[in-house]
Amino acid sequence: MGDPRECFVHHALGGATVADVLLWRRRCASVTLLVSSTVLWFLFERAGYNLLSFIANVLLLIVLILFFWAKSATLLNRPLPPIPDMEVPEEFVVKAADTMCVWVNRILLIAHDIAIGGNLKLFGWVALGLWLISYVGSLFTFLTLLYMGTLFSLSVPLLYENPRTRKRRLSKLRLLWAW
Repeated sequence: MGDPRECFVHHALGGATVADVLLWRRRCASVTLLVSSTVLWFLFERAGYNLLSFIANVLLLIVLILFFWAKSATLLNRPLPPIPDMEVPEEFVVKAADTMCVWVNRILLIAHDIAIGGNLKLFGWVALGLWLISYVGSLFTFLTLLYMGTLFSLSVPLLYENPRTRKRRLSKLRLLWAW
């Protein structure tokens, strides 16, 4: 089965595709995530591009491509572009609403416990947490914080794994490059 520590990390991260990407077992997906997040961070933070204008330009490009594809397909007797039916399933919306309801009720219960119950210890922890979030938010922009979270999520689980596992994977990688 392998090292129990490796299995624990994989299971703690969800044990599926997300865990494989964060542990670099799916190298192509991990590299794609790292490169795309770096490009987006550079585009929005360093180059000064605006997110709203980026989304509008991408949608405009997609609409133009599909429009000209459909027009040329009718003129050249070719098939129309394969556009799937885009709709959100109702059970997904209901599940998301139920999950959101649980989180909002939990937050309201904590607020009620602080305001009405007078729980001083909980008030201190909430005040400290909100102050810490405010302090960190003043140091970084949200996009930089999101980018740093992506970098940490791609590096920390890999570093937590057993060193023998990392050494074994690196030796396999060296063998692939030598081949």
